[in-house]
Amino acid sequence: MPHAEAADGARIAYQTGGAGPPLLLLTGQANNHHWWDGVRADFETAYRTVSLDYRGTGDSDKPDIPYSTLGFAEDAVAVLDELGIEQAAVYGTSMGGRVAQWLAARFPDRVHTLVLGCTSPGGRHAVERGAEVRRSLAQPDPAAARQALLELMYTREFLASSAGPFNTLGDASMPAYAKRRHLYASNRHDAWDVLADITVPTLIVHGTEDLFNPAANAPLLAERIPGARLRWIPGARHAYFDEFRSIASPLVREFLDANRP
Repeated sequence: MPHAEAADGARIAYQTGGAGPPLLLLTGQANNHHWWDGVRADFETAYRTVSLDYRGTGDSDKPDIPYSTLGFAEDAVAVLDELGIEQAAVYGTSMGGRVAQWLAARFPDRVHTLVLGCTSPGGRHAVERGAEVRRSLAQPDPAAARQALLELMYTREFLASSAGPFNTLGDASMPAYAKRRHLYASNRHDAWDVLADITVPTLIVHGTEDLFNPAANAPLLAERIPGARLRWIPGARHAYFDEFRSIASPLVREFLDANRP
């Protein structure tokens, strides 16, 4: 597995596939690049996909130091530098969308098109998940907590008809301290003040039934980022890109294709 070296010396594993203009794919909290396994082929017919394992996950280093979404964005820039990519389209979902916000705002010359999926601005302006959702995820029974997470990610109809694999439930190989570091980084995210600085074409995508990252966050992003477009995936929960792949991938591809450099 190839690695890039971050500014602090941490080794960040990355993966590439396909051919064409580069498309950086950013995963959710406490997940590695396998988050994208079910859908990246939808983009590799026209784009060179680039993904990475955040520090603390997969084949990347796992230093026991504070993490942040801005820091993850800086690690992503290190990957782009290692690959000699000056500018890329960026598609981030969940916490990856938070990382993508920093990329577009703080490194505007590295991003030409932005897609933010099932994410939020963070901070006091964000709509937080409800208490019932938080309780369901904090159940002491691991099997019950996993089932609760599955039902936040996917509809019950989909779960009844699919045997998986479900690649959005977290990197099981992560040490406990790294999971805590990821949770803290995501919870501390607040890009509200810099969202207005994003000037690249931006698409916001969100499932209408998302309770994990409440759907009310999507219009907040769309209103805050100049010229952003908002598209809903009816009936979808958090993992809209996976369960509703046949709708979401063409939607994102159309936007990316229309904004190719």
